[in-house]
Amino acid sequence: MLLRFRTANVRSLRNEQELSFVVPEAEPGEAEVPGDTARTLELAGGRSVAVLPLIGIFGANASGKSSVLGAMTDMRTAVLDSYARWASRGSIPRRPFALDPKEEGEPSFFEVDLVIDGVRWTYGFELGATRVESEWLHSYPRGHRQVWLDRDASRAPDEVYDWPGNRVKDRSQLMRRTRPDALLLSMAGTDNHPQLSPLFHWFRRNLWLINPEDERTERERYTADVLSGPRADRIRELLTVADLGITGAEVEREAGGRLTVRLTHRTAQGETALDWRQESLGTRSWFALLGPMLLALDEGAVLLVDELDASLHPRFAAEVVRLFQDPQANPEGAQLVFTSHDPSVLATPSGERLLDPEQVWLTEKDVAGATEIYPLTAADPGADEDLMRSYLAGAFGGVPSLLEGQIARRLLAAKEREQATGRDRAEQKGRG
Repeated sequence: MLLRFRTANVRSLRNEQELSFVVPEAEPGEAEVPGDTARTLELAGGRSVAVLPLIGIFGANASGKSSVLGAMTDMRTAVLDSYARWASRGSIPRRPFALDPKEEGEPSFFEVDLVIDGVRWTYGFELGATRVESEWLHSYPRGHRQVWLDRDASRAPDEVYDWPGNRVKDRSQLMRRTRPDALLLSMAGTDNHPQLSPLFHWFRRNLWLINPEDERTERERYTADVLSGPRADRIRELLTVADLGITGAEVEREAGGRLTVRLTHRTAQGETALDWRQESLGTRSWFALLGPMLLALDEGAVLLVDELDASLHPRFAAEVVRLFQDPQANPEGAQLVFTSHDPSVLATPSGERLLDPEQVWLTEKDVAGATEIYPLTAADPGADEDLMRSYLAGAFGGVPSLLEGQIARRLLAAKEREQATGRDRAEQKGRG
């Protein structure tokens, strides 16, 4: 499970920002009361931690919500691809904060805390323009930190790598084969190193990003493949229970192996199978989400969904939230990070909270255009406070600084300026 993600100088995230799934510890003298959705994760060394199954990130347009998810996928891509695919590039593909030219020369920072088989790990790195500036790996097998790797490119060539405790096998080969522009974990995982591969494969199985625009066709194909496999019954059930008028789904494999999906709809005359291209955007978006979502639930993976509410009715989005919240529907401890513009996801139709305050994170941009991300708990909402109403009122921040009617007034003022400019030009032309 993912505990924390930290990053800096990536996309719109200039200063170090942290996203945490760990339920905050109680202040001294206060009883620790995690929300109903938190799960207790047992750690090696007899310790435990309360971990959230999902986090929702809310904020105004262009406030950096997508940058948070993008930074997480940037880290995943670096781990999976730096050894195999970066050799021919001549530079490291990264996206430093673009609104300050000085940041181009500064490294981009990534770090995660996660748990694999009950053991907590901390892994991180810094990427410069042409080389990996640093890389580190810590383990907590007995509850206390063990430093496995400390890589620092600023040290003398024979001192770049430090292996305290000599816990990692085949160190000489790992150092020899890792290029300056590649992560050691990327090389180790590609070569199936016995100790480091589990961490490498965690990145391979996790942090799959879904957004409303990119790769929807690919996700549709993936769900179509799932529909012809062992998860087919659950796909059909989720399609029919969504009240789309769908009564079933069939997959046909055409010549060349291409899959065609036909969804059966209820009609006054009985049932009719529609060509996939005739389905609505909302239906296709829901269908494209089902395959990746079930994969994450089955494998206990971390799924990233940008704009969960895009092309989905709010009740669909709420049901996705409930799936990850429900221990019976999510027995493997899968986690979800989603962004949304729609605050209705914060509450049920009856007014009850759908998300606990610690599950709600907000994004805002500072005066320099850099994104800041913070938990709703920082605003100290009341125990019975209506989170949706208070959010829309701007009590927590994370909403556009826009007054009612401001857009219309500014458009009118701009139009008047255009007309005045036109009159001035006409007068000048007349005098000329």
